[in-house]
Amino acid sequence: ISFTFGNLLLLMALPYFLVVLSELPVALIGGLAGRLAGMDAGNRKAFELILRYFLIGLGVVWLADQIGLNGTAIAAIAGGLSVGLGFGIKEVFSNFVSGLWLLFEGSLRPGDVVLHQGDLCRVNKLGLRAATLKRNGDNAELVVPNQTFFIATTTTYTGSEDLRCATLQVRADYKQDPDRVIALLLDIARSDQRVLSDPAPSASVSNLGPYAVEYGLDYWMSDPTKSAGIASALRRTILRRFREEGIEIPTLPVPPA
Repeated sequence: ISFTFGNLLLLMALPYFLVVLSELPVALIGGLAGRLAGMDAGNRKAFELILRYFLIGLGVVWLADQIGLNGTAIAAIAGGLSVGLGFGIKEVFSNFVSGLWLLFEGSLRPGDVVLHQGDLCRVNKLGLRAATLKRNGDNAELVVPNQTFFIATTTTYTGSEDLRCATLQVRADYKQDPDRVIALLLDIARSDQRVLSDPAPSASVSNLGPYAVEYGLDYWMSDPTKSAGIASALRRTILRRFREEGIEIPTLPVPPA
């Protein structure tokens, strides 16, 4: 290996340009190829990532040639990397393959809403090692290895469509006409603009409890991340309207001490 000042400068600067500055031209090429080939967002992203790493690989080979790294040395380094791949960076390689598979398959894409550890999260970015999620509750960003979504069951609310159905359970006393309560619940659901009219909301008697009649209000929304806010608004409106209509919500008796 022949190290000169120019080679040393090239060795320090080229990796930065390959890794950082390759993103913009790759995105432009990927966007053009996606439009010409009719790729969806997931396949286009996978194509961009593969192209980017292909260019980085070419740059590394060219750099090795410029600094005088011969074929024997390259083979020795490749052999060492293969051993390391089997031990030290096996998980990195697994996440790399999982990320490509998820992108090509389309089972997880940027913009999807998924349930992760009990929290609704939106996928901000799907990289080759990990997915970046934004948690709906506190807006925190979570970095989750791709292999997690590849080997475990993932609940997604935007896989084939964005619509999501939610149900509210409401109790009312036995003195009330069930048809009246159902009509009131439907009117409350329709009054919220975030509740879709198609599919239309529905309400029914779900159970006859020991102290109250239990009703279920089913409604649809287009943005699953707004589920908690919509449910809270509907509960507040139900409480207010029930008071105005004189409908009591029975409470369970307190057991004797």
